[in-house]
Amino acid sequence: MPPGVTTYVVQSGDSLFTIATKYRIPLRTLIISNAIDEPYIISPGMVLNVPVGVPYYTVKQGDTLYNIAKKYNVNLNGRPQPDLILKANPGLTPNIIPGMNLQIPYGLPSGAGQIAILLNDGFNDFIVLYEPGSGDEVYLTMNNAGRSSRIFWSPNNNRIAFIDEAGIISIVDLTTDRISKINQIPLPAFIDWSPDSSSLVYSTGKVIRIYNVINYTHWDINRREASYVQWFPNQKELLYEAKDSNKLSQIYKSNIDGSGETLLTNRVNGPFNEVRLSPDGKYVLYTSSGASISEIYVLELLSNVVYKTASGPEAKNFYPTWSPDSTKIAYSSTFFKNGKYYSLIQISNIYGTNIKTLAVSSCYATPVTWSPNSQRIAYLSGCREDHPPVEVWSIDMAKPVPTNIFSGFLFYDLTYNN
Repeated sequence: MPPGVTTYVVQSGDSLFTIATKYRIPLRTLIISNAIDEPYIISPGMVLNVPVGVPYYTVKQGDTLYNIAKKYNVNLNGRPQPDLILKANPGLTPNIIPGMNLQIPYGLPSGAGQIAILLNDGFNDFIVLYEPGSGDEVYLTMNNAGRSSRIFWSPNNNRIAFIDEAGIISIVDLTTDRISKINQIPLPAFIDWSPDSSSLVYSTGKVIRIYNVINYTHWDINRREASYVQWFPNQKELLYEAKDSNKLSQIYKSNIDGSGETLLTNRVNGPFNEVRLSPDGKYVLYTSSGASISEIYVLELLSNVVYKTASGPEAKNFYPTWSPDSTKIAYSSTFFKNGKYYSLIQISNIYGTNIKTLAVSSCYATPVTWSPNSQRIAYLSGCREDHPPVEVWSIDMAKPVPTNIFSGFLFYDLTYNN
């Protein structure tokens, strides 16, 4: 197996014996590491610690380097690359025989899309534009990045909006390398691009502001304490969270001039957090917090029906994100094991069912981001005590083998382009 896999999510049909065999570790070691008592029963969804086993693959009868590369996602531009296995094993030739032990290197994840990654190298802050298919990197120098900082791609992928630790919004024009600072807004900050990539919408706390990045003009809507302001796909309406007359958090929509405000919810038991309109404009997801919990809900706008996602091991679900095709939600679900917090990288359908665990991050929570074709998810891991994560991982829906695509820096945020 590739290195870096230290936890395993139990699948249907698994047994301790099959897992121990898969990772080439003694069965008793697996049992002791997870404090499993007789009768040694495991169930799908359980997360097991997998101690370091044999760091190589043993060739079996009928194996070829091509098939091994395909099995373990040793890919480049979406195609298996047996040459990468040859390079990782000096002296190896294509003529492999059963019983040989091979080091399995990482390949590069396939699929369209570019990932913008916000990081610090110990001295400076950067937005790195990373091409998963080729491994190409472009570094853009930024200032004052940190854990509250966020990055947002424009729909046409020509610009990135960056919010720094002070809430200052900067627009990075990738066609000219020009960076323009346009405003400062309260943290935690959120902005949204118009579908035609010409304008941003955000809340200053006092007004909703629509800022045109082409001609540098803006207009305001008189709506105090709004948050999560977003465009509907028709570019004629806005969605946002704001307080009603009783100071209760609700979700509204209005025309882009502020007229026709419509109340979409009628909650009395808690704020709406992480509000996100689906790309097709038909659903709204949000989290609602309680006593140390965060649970995910989806509101269907046409019927006003609300669907709830199963709570997870700790009822702490964070960073819910729509897939670009509006059919799935990815999120980070926190759990506690052996004295440490981890997070499950999970997906569900619109209705909060058909939940699948794809991977495990060593962080309490991590942002997740979808590739443009809705087939891959990237996330952060490598958290240590109170330090930011130091690894970026990617996983394919069709073949869920996590791949470490970037490491060695302090990472704050990441997002695929459109």
